[in-house]
Amino acid sequence: MDRTGNALPHLRAIFPAPDTPRQKDWTAIERALGTGLPADYKELVRLYGGGDWDDYLYVLEPGCPNRHYDLLAWAEQQAEDLEDLWVYEEKPAELEEEGARVVPWAVTDNGECLYWLVRPGLDPDRWTVMVNEARGARWEHFFVSCTRFLASALSGELRSDVLSSSFPRAVHEFRRLGPA
Repeated sequence: MDRTGNALPHLRAIFPAPDTPRQKDWTAIERALGTGLPADYKELVRLYGGGDWDDYLYVLEPGCPNRHYDLLAWAEQQAEDLEDLWVYEEKPAELEEEGARVVPWAVTDNGECLYWLVRPGLDPDRWTVMVNEARGARWEHFFVSCTRFLASALSGELRSDVLSSSFPRAVHEFRRLGPA
């Protein structure tokens, strides 16, 4: 199994996508973000939009109808917050490489944040996932794409020690994010 590849077919088998896809101007979004984004994430947003999975994990969406889950706003805020944090806490080893950084793609209702690990010269389709606990210094690194992480977490194939033990639910729920 390609652990970094697109897992949307697996995700769609777990929970069908809504009938109305969301269209985005990815060129403008990536320009504003200052980096390309993984193709599987763009397809996830097209099919599902920003969404709440099992009343716990919220996938961020650029230009999300619920402004609290806008990818660009989160990316800007997290970059600032993490730079301030590194003054007091040690960076994860994965971020010691010159030019390495993280970009958020999902958050939880408890405050955990799920990031892509962005490394210099690495194609966005090869980015992996890092999870940071809420109000703590613990990080986990998963060598999978965001869609593989989401599908594997929902199916129970992947477990995180940082995320809630009540995630995933036995019966999955998905709610597309709308206005706050």
